[in-house]
Amino acid sequence: MAVETPVLLFEHFSFRYRAQTEPTLVDINLKINRGEKILILGPSGSGKSTLIHCINGIIPHAFAGDSSGSLLLMGRDIRQFDMFDISKIAGTVLQDTDGQFVGLSAAEDIAFAPENDCVPTETMRRRVGETAALVDMAAHLDKSPHDLSGGQKQRISLAGVLVDNVDILLFDEPLANLDPAAGKDAIELIDELRQKTGKTILIIEHRLEDALHRPVDRIVVMDKGRITADTNPAELLASDILRKTGIREPLYISALAYAGVTAGLLDTLQCNAQPLEEWDRNLAALQSKNTAVQSETTADHSGLEVRDLCFRYTKQGDQALKGISFSVSCGECIGLVGKNGSGKSTAAKCICGFVRPDSGTICFNGQDLAELSIMERAEKIGYVMQNPNQMISFPLIYDETAFGLRTRGIAETEVKERVHEALEVCGLYPFRNWPVNALSYGQKKRLTIASILVMRSSFLILDEPTAGQDYRHYTEFMEFLMGLNRDRGISLILITHDMHLMLEYTTRAVVLSEGLCVADREPFEVLTDDAIIEKASLKRTSLYDLALNVGLPDPKGFVARYIAFDREKRGGRRET
Repeated sequence: MAVETPVLLFEHFSFRYRAQTEPTLVDINLKINRGEKILILGPSGSGKSTLIHCINGIIPHAFAGDSSGSLLLMGRDIRQFDMFDISKIAGTVLQDTDGQFVGLSAAEDIAFAPENDCVPTETMRRRVGETAALVDMAAHLDKSPHDLSGGQKQRISLAGVLVDNVDILLFDEPLANLDPAAGKDAIELIDELRQKTGKTILIIEHRLEDALHRPVDRIVVMDKGRITADTNPAELLASDILRKTGIREPLYISALAYAGVTAGLLDTLQCNAQPLEEWDRNLAALQSKNTAVQSETTADHSGLEVRDLCFRYTKQGDQALKGISFSVSCGECIGLVGKNGSGKSTAAKCICGFVRPDSGTICFNGQDLAELSIMERAEKIGYVMQNPNQMISFPLIYDETAFGLRTRGIAETEVKERVHEALEVCGLYPFRNWPVNALSYGQKKRLTIASILVMRSSFLILDEPTAGQDYRHYTEFMEFLMGLNRDRGISLILITHDMHLMLEYTTRAVVLSEGLCVADREPFEVLTDDAIIEKASLKRTSLYDLALNVGLPDPKGFVARYIAFDREKRGGRRET
């Protein structure tokens, strides 16, 4: 019997970018067979994206460099293909879908490739319709891509790749910009496509637990340019590779480990197998630990008060906010969650004064903020955007941090003192005279916070503070924020789609849906309430699923106790 040729074969393949001294990929040996679904994991800088760029032809056709070893695509040396040829075999769905759109309507965008191939109009229309139906977007073909939700944009981008009937689909962090429910839908869509079409699928993703919502054949782990594991999911989760590599393991795996359940007992990834007796005993023992489950909120009722806030962007448009109310006490850290378009960012804009609400009040420490200008509000409340590069105006770190003070006419001696103080708090003092471009992404985020702290602001609103960061950088940045909250009493609102972050770091979750506040409760209560989860397009925590499937008598209490227990353990590690 003839052996089927793998669709991709790396043999002792290494690659070094022309501008670098060290290789980014080192001795890669990887075989991918037709129809396989592969998840590629690794910390930032591990070489994941470079590996994908070698497959889709960006390397070497757009990014020059030196390679050794061999890379075969459909049995042929990939150097025999040009980028156009490769695009007919391997299609890429980018993390930033907006950067992939070329048409004025969804239909035009999907039709871009066949139109350039001079496909007859009727044939092209048929292919566009069939492809749109495959991703469940046939009803949205007349809409502008920019009027679609994040999940819908991703589906249109995918359709634009599928219309060429490519054999290989490459997904670059498909969950990065999606709310939990849309992310769940995306993973289900990818799995359905695999089942319907039999295409080979490679997924790069940081969010392991979410990516494993549907089965994958293998997980390839990369670190420092090398493949450190190539195995099935169960074997990977039973090993210590994730912890050694700095990749976040699923929450239910952490809970089992805390309970003393050996990972080797796992025979499922979705926590839906028949529970083993050892699970039952040990998880029940963890639940019985006398870990206090208490709200960490302060009794001080000063802070931010939002009451009956209403806002619409145009007179004829729908209301973006429909009378929302919530409060944040001094020193509190809360999550502001909900699906894309629920009103989270609009609420933040109203608080910061970027837009003026139609009605309602916003008070800070008893003062009505309507009395203050944007500049005056910025001295009390700082807003940190998701992308730090959108907030940085100066080439030097010192000048960037000093900007707000200098615009207010503060004496240079005081500017220097306050800039040095803020940079010290943010761990950037040793780099005070460096250029901004020398900083990492995470350090740039700290710089934007230093530029706010220098104003002596006592309240920060952060939009997706950990988006796009691997687990190590995620943890470092969140511990930094928690230090500001704990040691300096700075109040925090974290606008996030990351349910792990909400569970682990916030004491309360304000949940928005369609411009309404549908819940204001402790995070574990939100993520164990199916009605709230459905209304706000969230995702139920796997801890709750685990407790239900093991049959614990108080599954919600188990989630609460585990989170308290985990915070206690992490707090202990911080102190040591």
